[in-house]
Amino acid sequence: MFSHSRKLKTEVGNWIYRNARSIDLSRWSFHFEHGCPEAVLNALSKYQNGDGGFGHALEADSWNPNSSPIQTWQATEIIHEIGYYDPDTPVTAGILKYLDSGADFNGKIWRCLVLSNNDYPHASWWQAEPDTIDQCTYNPTAALAGFGLLMADHNSELYEKCSQIAREAFDHYMQRGPENDMHTVRCYVRLYEYCELSDTHDVIDLCKLREKLDEDIKNQIDRDAKLWDTNGYFSRPSVFFNTPGSVFCEQNKDTAELECDLIIKTQNAEGVWDVPWNWTDYPNEWIISENWWKADIAVKNMLYLKNFGRL
Repeated sequence: MFSHSRKLKTEVGNWIYRNARSIDLSRWSFHFEHGCPEAVLNALSKYQNGDGGFGHALEADSWNPNSSPIQTWQATEIIHEIGYYDPDTPVTAGILKYLDSGADFNGKIWRCLVLSNNDYPHASWWQAEPDTIDQCTYNPTAALAGFGLLMADHNSELYEKCSQIAREAFDHYMQRGPENDMHTVRCYVRLYEYCELSDTHDVIDLCKLREKLDEDIKNQIDRDAKLWDTNGYFSRPSVFFNTPGSVFCEQNKDTAELECDLIIKTQNAEGVWDVPWNWTDYPNEWIISENWWKADIAVKNMLYLKNFGRL
């Protein structure tokens, strides 16, 4: 097992160095080569705009250079991944500035879609229509509100704003039946985790939130054995957690271990993993974005294996 793990790490690492953007190379170095978190934040800062939000295809399915909530959420995911929760870093301070500004916020949610997406190469699901951008979806709002609760000064207006949004998001989620969108469920997982990290127990009922998340995650994870023989696009445990220490791993241990086997089994001839989706438009740009996604998936897959003791 040791020799196989070393071979896997070498193959993936070589591909990363040959192909990845600086942000993913810095993530690789941090997780597997004793790199420093400051290098990740430095690479991340190159995608940050003056208003504190993020653009420039940090989320590689949208080449919009302008700030948007979904691109900014992607930045918070990287900060979460490296566990660097310092509100005074320029990157995080900028994110808080953007969230506090009211940009791309309709009074209830941060918009998942922004109209400026349409002016740049993008996947079809990031096409924005004027009559749909204000639909009440808490992807990524629930996660961004949680980030604000973790990072913002508790005496600030932003903290109060995020508290109110979190309450509304919680009420919305609890009043629904089973949630069928894995991306939205993931955002509520992050809201729960951020509240736990910040010891915030007076904004929403975390016990009730966890109970509903346990049920939705259990229902969301595809358990069809045939799916696990592919590298297709389906709901895996890693969508919701990437460590056996997660409270959401407890009732999904067998499937979580099965994902480790799947990751190893589906490594492609390049040494990484295929991207299980594609664009219907912008074929030339998709070739570039596909490579960016391969790097992101490679880092996440290898981190998952590492956390589950398979490296």
